[in-house]
Amino acid sequence: MPGGEKNLNQTVSLPESGGTGSGGLLDAFNPDAIPYVLLIIICTILLVRLSNRMFQSLSERIDRHRLVLKQTGTLFSFAAYVIAIVWAFTSLFTLSSEALLALSGTIAVTAGFALKDVAASFLAGITILTNKPFQVGDRITFGGFYGEVKEIGLRTVRIVTLDDNLVTIPTNKFLTDAVASANAGALDCMVVMKFYISPDADHSRAKEIVREAVLASKYLYLGKPFNVLLSTLLTQQGQTVIEITAKAYVYDARFEKAFSSDVTDRVLSAFREEGVSLPCLSEHTQGIKQ
Repeated sequence: MPGGEKNLNQTVSLPESGGTGSGGLLDAFNPDAIPYVLLIIICTILLVRLSNRMFQSLSERIDRHRLVLKQTGTLFSFAAYVIAIVWAFTSLFTLSSEALLALSGTIAVTAGFALKDVAASFLAGITILTNKPFQVGDRITFGGFYGEVKEIGLRTVRIVTLDDNLVTIPTNKFLTDAVASANAGALDCMVVMKFYISPDADHSRAKEIVREAVLASKYLYLGKPFNVLLSTLLTQQGQTVIEITAKAYVYDARFEKAFSSDVTDRVLSAFREEGVSLPCLSEHTQGIKQ
């Protein structure tokens, strides 16, 4: 055939519509799997709720391992949701390994722009669960809030303050801001209690009263030492006040306020009985400085 002529019978091959585009994805969609996927989602939600109740009940019964059980419940819930999402997706879409790899890259790029906050919170949740800066049951201080960590979820961390307020914080906030844990996974927790007396009061006896009050409390954790310290402070009016600081451990962080209240009640009663004079509140509580 001459080089300048074209074969009129030659056919042009077009690419098949089985790639990773919208048509390929729709072709891979399996509508018959929708009831099955819905069943997976419902069962996962019920399973997570049931497991949360079970771990909560066990943590209250086995108080010694309360924090470990709560942390195990959180990890179980996290794993159940991840498995359910992967299972549901693979059931709805039947894709080859090449198409699945290409599609995952496309979804990752799209989700990175559209759901960057959700993705950041999700990754932060994984970071918290693996690095454990704090755990479920810990007493933490974050963003001006102090309370017990009730839940570490896929997107949020829930804290119950000492005033019984539920605070919900996005998990990605914990990657950039500082967080302080009072007990760091342990049941016991340090409690700092301060008392003020007049400079002419018997400070040695007052210190001993505070020490006896701490030892007499049923909430004291004897596995760690405690200290009672004395220091002098100045009010904004330039007057001297003696500060007595007790640093002791409560055996369970949940009884932090009960421990502080118990010791304070004993100290004030003993101060009154033994005539230990207190500073004038109207003057000294306006502002005390080192």
